[in-house]
Amino acid sequence: MPRGLVAAGRLARLLLHVLRGLAIVHLRFGALDAAGRQRHIQQWSAGLLRVLGIGMTVHGTAQPGAKLIVANHASWLDISAVHALMPEARFVSKAAIRDWPVLGKLVDGAGTIYLERGSKRDALRVVHQTADALKAGDTVAFFPEGTVGPGTPLLPFHGNLLQAAIAAQQPVQPLVLRWHEPGQWFSTSTEFVGETTLLQSVGRILTAKGLAIELTLLPLVPVTAQSDRRALAETMREQIATVLTPVAG
Repeated sequence: MPRGLVAAGRLARLLLHVLRGLAIVHLRFGALDAAGRQRHIQQWSAGLLRVLGIGMTVHGTAQPGAKLIVANHASWLDISAVHALMPEARFVSKAAIRDWPVLGKLVDGAGTIYLERGSKRDALRVVHQTADALKAGDTVAFFPEGTVGPGTPLLPFHGNLLQAAIAAQQPVQPLVLRWHEPGQWFSTSTEFVGETTLLQSVGRILTAKGLAIELTLLPLVPVTAQSDRRALAETMREQIATVLTPVAG
């Protein structure tokens, strides 16, 4: 089938899927408990990958209980990929996302913790809010690169939010995300860097062939009150970078 027809079919299914998600958030979330919301979040996120023709493989097992997920950031689809695996994850995201048309409502419905970029006072508030969430048994996720990167090499990891795990004395979960397609260790279809616009990125994904996401859950890293957030951030970066390094041969 011509790629143009494939893209048109995916676009139609995508629009219907987004509308269905909005309806669930507006009409049903208010009456659901946490488990019910998480069930819908997982179903919607997994469904999003399916309508876009994206396959998903998982290595490792998600552990129950409170934890701070630390993941590399390679695509605007990263949050949906993580939610397809761990719908309980509450993401820390820039506050501007809340005002995005359509997507803002979906992100808000997933219990997102918002951060005002460039505000040290707000950064401190988010650390405290995240620590409280971890103490309450929640799973919180964030991208320490702070923005979408090229895949490899990884951008520097910012470790401020790791202070929340230290304050709550809850473990850190390194999570590796690798978007790939036939002949490419890192997919060019999901690139969202430089001058690439969201519409351009969506267009590339709609026409991609064999696009897939690989999620690798590394062992939980224990955290104590004496842990150093900078050293912890560097450890996370090294562990994730090792998995992302292409295998020779």
